[in-house]
Amino acid sequence: MNKRTLLGMLTPSSNTALEPLTSAMVAGLPDVSAHFARFPVTEISLSDQALGQFDDTKILQAAELLADAKVDVIGWNGTSSGWLGFEADERLCRRITEATGIPATTSVLALNEILRKTGAEDFGLVTPYLEEVQEKIVANYRSEGLNCIAERHLGLKVNFSFSEVTADQIREMVLAVAAAKPRAITTFCTNLKAAHLVRALEEETGIPVYDTISTVVWKSLQLAGYDTRSVKGWGRLFSEVA
Repeated sequence: MNKRTLLGMLTPSSNTALEPLTSAMVAGLPDVSAHFARFPVTEISLSDQALGQFDDTKILQAAELLADAKVDVIGWNGTSSGWLGFEADERLCRRITEATGIPATTSVLALNEILRKTGAEDFGLVTPYLEEVQEKIVANYRSEGLNCIAERHLGLKVNFSFSEVTADQIREMVLAVAAAKPRAITTFCTNLKAAHLVRALEEETGIPVYDTISTVVWKSLQLAGYDTRSVKGWGRLFSEVA
């Protein structure tokens, strides 16, 4: 029997996009499966209550449940450090590994690695978020020397509603951002049903599109010692970024 590769994913409780998309992404990989643990997240805003949802204690409890499944890696399949600050994800990964002994990564840390590896310091940002959340994300990237040169957002804050954004809306935002000719575009929200659109969007724009569900799968596979080039049909990230 071949060794199984088990990917653990930490999931916002109101998210209905990342589980089916993640499972579809790895469906063609022999002996790879994704496993999920939820913790409470219902609203994305800068209110104290909304920010408090990302307290490490609840996330660590979910990570420990994934550890029971002997997963090879634990990924935070969410983008909260975009507005909380990237050090929040770095700290979370350290704490997960200290608590479980399992390597950890996140959607955002993986994205940041990809932007640097590909020289995409000038990038485009597509989200469903509120303006003040978007501004925080742009400022955090600027402080790291990564410049958002074009952005679109929808002004939504109820996390469940992000999954109801249509493919046409996503395409329209990506094409609007692509007009500024960024080096890459990110669809930045793991409850946005965008990952399966990436291949067609890349063909239409000629620009790599890095979806945050895809980025955490990419890095999780790497940490588990699996060749990401085996993932077919989900965009240039898996075939072109080593």
